[in-house]
Amino acid sequence: MLTASLGTDLAAALDPVALSRRAGLEPDGWQARVLRSQAPRLLLNCSRQSGKSTTVATLATWQALYDPGLVLLLSPGERQSQELFRKVLDVWRVLGKPVPADVENRLSLELGNGARIVALPGNEATVRGYSGAKLLLIDEASRVPDSLIQSVRPMLAVSGGRLLALSTPFGQRGWWHAEWTAGGDAWERYEIPATMCPRIPSAFLAEERRALGIFYDQEFMGAFIDTDTAIFRGEDIDALLDPTVLPLFPIGT
Repeated sequence: MLTASLGTDLAAALDPVALSRRAGLEPDGWQARVLRSQAPRLLLNCSRQSGKSTTVATLATWQALYDPGLVLLLSPGERQSQELFRKVLDVWRVLGKPVPADVENRLSLELGNGARIVALPGNEATVRGYSGAKLLLIDEASRVPDSLIQSVRPMLAVSGGRLLALSTPFGQRGWWHAEWTAGGDAWERYEIPATMCPRIPSAFLAEERRALGIFYDQEFMGAFIDTDTAIFRGEDIDALLDPTVLPLFPIGT
């Protein structure tokens, strides 16, 4: 059971933004929209240090408190998953641990209401042991291999759980780029460049632009730049193509 102070707070139960504010986190406009979204599939293409991890950590905490079930935090490596899990713990602790923990360790939290929050590295064999997730959060999603996504998506089939994938781009490759560019209406998308984040000074961004060159656009502006193994830029290849010219040999001959 929730303690009286939080259990009687209907606003927090109905609105994750209210919970965020109780935790001392005033969300930016886009963060509030993400927290309140009911979309089953979300892609967050957000700048470094924009607050995307804090946003989804708050959402994971809200899920565990008010709609308990299994929440999975997935990243390419254990260290990254653990960092996201720590943010969840921070929110839960700042709120005063409104639902006591039955189990609490460095990679999982089990609450008295039956909720479980588990942080996992991007290991297909490890992930396959879980099913019925109500919320699946994939951090650094552009660096999670396609084979792993194919393993985790079926765990949402019966539960009807939600999938949120957050990342900065990592070139024009992989499942995350494909879903962002060609996934259609299956996804609700948020593109948040650093210039939309009031906590990142413009002077810092100017310095990073000089230091990082083209990679500034990837890390801070959400651009899917060509991979570092490409010989020619994709835009140069596209510029050479003329759709009015018919092929010498039709496809299939």
